[in-house]
Amino acid sequence: DGAATKPFGYMPFYPGPGLGGHCIPIDPYYLAWKARSYDVPTRFIELAGEINTAMPHHVISRTREVLDRSCGKGLSQARVLLVGVAYKKNVSDMRESPSMKLMQLLDEAGASVAYIDPHVPQIPPMRAYGQYSERQSLTSQDVADDHFDAVVIATDHDEIDYAALLTLDCPVIDTRNAMARRDLPLDRVVKV
Repeated sequence: DGAATKPFGYMPFYPGPGLGGHCIPIDPYYLAWKARSYDVPTRFIELAGEINTAMPHHVISRTREVLDRSCGKGLSQARVLLVGVAYKKNVSDMRESPSMKLMQLLDEAGASVAYIDPHVPQIPPMRAYGQYSERQSLTSQDVADDHFDAVVIATDHDEIDYAALLTLDCPVIDTRNAMARRDLPLDRVVKV
């Protein structure tokens, strides 16, 4: 946040649940590949890539810890709501979305996963995550009527009612700092 106060020439970037998008987030990998052909080291780019690639696993690990501590339940018995499946807020673009990796990891751990995303009412056919094609987003009413053991905020769309998520009486794992930016109570929120 401090770096973002620079008055010119600076574009702030904020952490999230992993690398997403089809262009700018992937471009550094091309730069590192090309630099290697000239024997130029790109340790920082490669380290950033390793960290970004590991983030979905970190989010799942933290979700597992939170579930264990909050309700004594493992992921294999949990019902998890994934908030947002697009790769960034307020768009429907799914290319390289870290949310899909989160969904896959939750499924592999045995969790029952549902999602809500006003921009992605149905997951489109995708090369890497074809098993999720045509999965439908819940509506706000569906979410209110259902029971979840945890909520994982992966994409912080403006159209989501974040205050309503707190009424679900379960922990919220916030990978986008969405709750704090809206000045909501953080007693059930875990930042990742």
